[in-house]
Amino acid sequence: MSEPRRLCDYENSSYRTDFWEGQGREYEDRAERLALRRLLPPAGRRLVDVGAGFGRLSDFYEGYEQVVLLDYSTSLLRQAQERLGRDPRLAYVAANFYAMPFAAGTFDAAMMVRVMHHVEDVPAFLGQMGHILAGGGSFVVEFASKRHLKSILRWALGRQRWSPFDPEPYEFVEMNFDFHPAWMRARLAEAAFHVKQCRTVSHFRLPLLKRLVPAGALAALDGLLQPTGAWWQLTPSVFCRAVLDGPPAPATEELVFRCPACGSSPLRQAAEAMACDKCGRRWPIEDGIYNFKVE
Repeated sequence: MSEPRRLCDYENSSYRTDFWEGQGREYEDRAERLALRRLLPPAGRRLVDVGAGFGRLSDFYEGYEQVVLLDYSTSLLRQAQERLGRDPRLAYVAANFYAMPFAAGTFDAAMMVRVMHHVEDVPAFLGQMGHILAGGGSFVVEFASKRHLKSILRWALGRQRWSPFDPEPYEFVEMNFDFHPAWMRARLAEAAFHVKQCRTVSHFRLPLLKRLVPAGALAALDGLLQPTGAWWQLTPSVFCRAVLDGPPAPATEELVFRCPACGSSPLRQAAEAMACDKCGRRWPIEDGIYNFKVE
């Protein structure tokens, strides 16, 4: 029997306050928003934010008829629910991204920021994304790049043992991976995703610069350089917009769930649960959060 894929679980973590709020990452936050505005379609039927966490990027939900916030951590989704409310346009779903609880073609757009570096089995994950997106759907994904200028310099000076030019992913700490841009593009292509645009982000992720230059000005400069991602990717963060191959098709009329245990769809809504008539599993709805976590 093969080993189960490892997951990075942020359950009951203080990620929001320990990493973002008051932690000096205003520049990174603004630079990432600039990239998303250029890459994510502004409107559509249904968007899924994979690894939505506490809903940091909820500003980008407005043009969509329905938005699914997907995360493995129910506690982070609860924070998102407290921030964004119980708008019927929003669905909060706790699930393993290797077992997406959605029927084929449910979404016409997807976004995933600061999550790919926790994905151990990228091909398996991208297979799931290819299933839930409709033909021609857009997937905007950010990944941590191993081939950035600081890494290249450290390697050239002998201060880093691993090569930034080695195409294989590098696990720099447990369940945190850096990826070579060409390797990531190849995996997307294997999963039938065609990369349309790339933007390089966080050109100035240096503590001294962040102390000396206001975050807004630094992010504006970053925005001017982001289009160079079309030719080279030498920053620690890379954003891509990939489109699923195949004839363009609309997303499903309704949000359709499938059973992550047996793959059957649609699920039937029962009292406080989504029920699978094929395998008999029941997936609870806990105060507005659909819980599909497979333990």
